[in-house]
Amino acid sequence: QVQVVESGGGSVQAGGSLRLSCAVSGFTYRRNCVGWFRQAPGKEREGVASIYTAGGTTAYVDSVKGRFTISQDNAKNTVYLEMNSLKPEDTAMYYCAARGGGCWRLTPPAFDYWGQGTQVTVSS
Repeated sequence: QVQVVESGGGSVQAGGSLRLSCAVSGFTYRRNCVGWFRQAPGKEREGVASIYTAGGTTAYVDSVKGRFTISQDNAKNTVYLEMNSLKPEDTAMYYCAARGGGCWRLTPPAFDYWGQGTQVTVSS
């Protein structure tokens, strides 16, 4: 019954901004973690950011620190990823994922529920 749906992807120029949304429904765990991942063609899927929904604790991969911000809106059961100062190397398919319990390792095997992805393309 758990559904994860991403939206907000698109094409932007380098230095621009974009906000991705992740709507999560049907999740019965009181404590959970929501993460954002990305995968570029020919590369492995990598973790970008995560948020512990019960306490609001966040974590980021070094390459996006200071540029990306993950947040949540409990009223809408939605997690956002605000991306600023975008670079061409940020180009990838972005996926939202969720797991029960706290945020452990920001790796794909640690997450149980996945969205279908939203494409982000940054042009130079």
